[in-house]
Amino acid sequence: MRRKKLLLLGGSSEAIELQRRLRQYPQLEVIFSLAGSVSKPRVEASRVGGFGGVEGLVGYIRREAIDLLIDATHPFAANISFNAYTAANTVGIPHLQLVRLPWEKQEGDNWIEVKSHQQAADILPELGNRIFLTIGRQELSKYAHLRQLWFLMRMIESPSPPIPPGEIILARGPFSLQEEIELLKRYQIQVIVSKNSGGDATYAKIVAARQLSLPVVMIKRPTFPPANRVFTVDAAIDWLLNFL
Repeated sequence: MRRKKLLLLGGSSEAIELQRRLRQYPQLEVIFSLAGSVSKPRVEASRVGGFGGVEGLVGYIRREAIDLLIDATHPFAANISFNAYTAANTVGIPHLQLVRLPWEKQEGDNWIEVKSHQQAADILPELGNRIFLTIGRQELSKYAHLRQLWFLMRMIESPSPPIPPGEIILARGPFSLQEEIELLKRYQIQVIVSKNSGGDATYAKIVAARQLSLPVVMIKRPTFPPANRVFTVDAAIDWLLNFL
């Protein structure tokens, strides 16, 4: 009997955990795919790179005889999520989106929620001069015109210009609360800009901002496709077991 083939679109810590836990199911062949946005990912992937839009993904699913598709990309990877949803429905295979829950505003938080990087950049001059920019490297150009501000930028890999003025820290989470508090104090940060990625790895900066009474410009998540969706690895495995 042929093993079921699962295409697992990675890009999140949940995807890594799911891939690891699925090794106990010999009746399932997992193709772990990464977009390639990071040159040194935390795990090896079966394939790296884009598919070429919906048409390319449809072709790959058919060519590789994929039976199941799980989208466990980053919560802000809206394009691939919509492409995965459309391609799975086009081919007619079961599709699931695994996405971690967003952070929820707590008592003491001072969040200014915005829908885009453009909106975030527009309001920053009103909030402070020293900004902790924790959005990764791909959207830095949206802030490059703010030459009157100073930015502390933390990311996994070095960015390409244009970038805003300031200092770059290359680091991968998780970060402790004490580390984040010390960082914010050392650089005299007045405002934090963050995407609402959810999860534990970088949540300490949100707690640190709360304790130091710093405002956080929080970029809301993009709209997701109307897919079958779960929020935990356990729930994703339960879904998969229905097809094995």
